[in-house]
Order: sequence, then structure tokens, then C-alpha cells
Amino acid sequence: MVAIPASDPRPREAATTLPVYGQLPFVPESAAGCDIFTTDGRRILDLYGGHAVAALGYGHPALVEAISAQSARLLFQSNAVALEVRAQAAEKLTAVASGGLSRAFFVNSGAEANENALRMACIATGRKKILSIENGFHGRTAAAGAVTWNSHKWYGFPQQPFEVEFIPRDDSDAAKNMIADDIAAVIVEPVQGVAGAYDLSHDFLTTLRNCTENHGALLIADEVQSGMGRSGHYFAMQCHKIAPDILTSAKALGGGIPCGAVLCNEAIAAHFGPGDLGTTFGGGPVAAAAINAVIDTIESENLLQNVREREAQIREHCIAGPVKKVQGMGLLLGLVCDRPAAEVRNALLEQDIFTGTSGDPNVLRILAPLVLTPEHVDRLAQALESIAPGHH
Repeated sequence: MVAIPASDPRPREAATTLPVYGQLPFVPESAAGCDIFTTDGRRILDLYGGHAVAALGYGHPALVEAISAQSARLLFQSNAVALEVRAQAAEKLTAVASGGLSRAFFVNSGAEANENALRMACIATGRKKILSIENGFHGRTAAAGAVTWNSHKWYGFPQQPFEVEFIPRDDSDAAKNMIADDIAAVIVEPVQGVAGAYDLSHDFLTTLRNCTENHGALLIADEVQSGMGRSGHYFAMQCHKIAPDILTSAKALGGGIPCGAVLCNEAIAAHFGPGDLGTTFGGGPVAAAAINAVIDTIESENLLQNVREREAQIREHCIAGPVKKVQGMGLLLGLVCDRPAAEVRNALLEQDIFTGTSGDPNVLRILAPLVLTPEHVDRLAQALESIAPGHH
């Protein structure tokens, strides 16, 4: 057993915070690039990025400088005043989103983004029923939890805010049957993150777009995990050349600063005026500065191309050892294993490589920073090769 230093935060957190998280057997002290440095002297390659948050890795000078400078200049003001840094963030984000998503509403997290997107859909359509996709995950608040698959295990509220039905994933015929004139919106992750980076088919996503259009329903793309360059495009829907009515973003959006955004087109924006939506912290200056730095760095360092190249390298070299196939897009990937993914995660962690499990017990998730290098992927491939394939 590793000796636990006197200042170990684990028992202190256990004594003072709600015990709702399973935690891994290391304590980060600092981090740089794609590496985490632990209190017991390990250097761990982080291919999980804090649930797909660390888009630029750790300590990226552009992000650190943007946050530091903005904090010194103006740490906070509310949406009661206009801010240059917020205007820039809205301009940059709507520009990279394309597809007519010309309006932004800034919030603080992915769940909050989805919560507002669903409310906006009900208001804009005047309808009361939402369709989601089996195995999808959208957050743990009232509306976002209601459209999350299997959320009854933890939902806790006495009732849901609207009627919800789930379309079997990749079942275009079911989608055609279920999308009707009483549906406010269909919410979909183009790549289902928690489900194991399962990339929905182009045919299925196209069917969702066509059927929602035909029935006056809205299509909400939840790109909280897949967005901000992680798919190899700014947003995964762009790869499919599908323009949703509403798109949500968070996680990598601020590179580590809590923030989220709901993007919508002008037709939906026309339904909203002063007092219809609100947030104290959404669109705050530090978050806006972080968003600007992330987008500027994706551009200046050509990170979308890097993501596509690293994905190709992983697909070519990491079907090794316990890994039988690779699913997903970009650096939102699921490595399908011949045994429980937790076993593979633990074996990799022994070699100082940090990956994640998923809702699928046999799928290991890779949510690496977009600055991942070829050498990092080589290291993962070698580590996987060293794990004997099983006979499961």
C-alpha cells in the first residue's frame, strides 16, 4: 500500500462532502499539457480530460493568460450590462457553429444549457412532449434528467416537467413513427458520450432532421461532449451537414472554466424577450475570455486537423490487446474491449495512463485533450499491446 500523506484530501473530502462520487486512487497536485502530476510523485498521461473538459490540456499559456488578464481587469459583471469580451465570445461561437445558429444564450454548465434548450423548445412550439434517444445522457437537472435514459434510478423529483418518449437508437423507422405534430423537440447527442462514445448513424440523424422539419418540431443537438472541436469539426453535426434548430455546448467550451451555451436560429430567437430566460453568472467576463481563448487556439494551432489525425492514428494502432474495435468520432472515442472496461482502465492506470469507463460496461472512453500528440497515442498503443487479450 502507498503511504497516505497527512494532508491527504480523500478522508477529509469523505468527511465533509456528499459521498456521491466514486474516486480514483490518485490525487492530482498540478498538471501541464496532457500530464497530471500526483501528490505521490506520479506523472499520469490524461486521456480523459476531466470528462472531456480540458480541450487545450493543462496550463495552456493562451488560456491562462486570457483568464488571468480578464480576472485582473474585470472579474465579474452581470448581464445587466453589455461587455466587449461577451460580445466577442458570442460572435466567435456563432461563427464557428454556422448553420444559421446566429444567437447565443450563455449559461454555466451542460445540464443548464440543455435545461434551457428544452424550455425554449416548449415555448417556441407551444407543445408539451419531448422525444429523446435510448442510451442518451443530457444532465441531472429536472428537464435534462427527464430526457436522460434510465434516469429513474436517481431522478428523485416527484414528477417530470413534460411527457418524454425514447426513440431506439439508430432506428429510423421508429423515429418516423414517433415524430408527430404534438412533439416540441427531439434532443439528440450525435455521439452518445456517457453511452460509450457511440456515434449515431448519418441516416438516423438525417431522419431526425427531416421528420422534425415535416412536423414543425425542433431538433436539439446536445454537443456538450462532442462539441468544441472534439469531433474533428467544431460540432459533430457539421460532419453530417445537418443544421439543428438549437445546439448546446459546455465542457470543452471554456477549457476548464465552468460555462455553457445554448445556440439557436433567428426563428427561435424571435420568441424571446427581456425576462424570458435568465442567469446571474452565464456569460460572465472570465468565462467569455476563456471561450475566446479556446476558439482562438483551436484556430491558431490547427487543432481540428490534429484531432482528425490523432483519431486516424488511434483507429490504426490501438485495436490491440483487449481492444476489439473503436467507435465514436475525433477524440470522443469508445474502445470496445473483450472484458469489462474497468479492468482495462485499471491496467492502463498502473502504467500511468488515465482513461474512462462508460455506461457500456465493455467500452473504455478516450476524451483526450485536443492537443494530444502522436507520441501520446504511441504510448497508449504500446500499453494496450502489453495487456494480454482475454478469452471472454
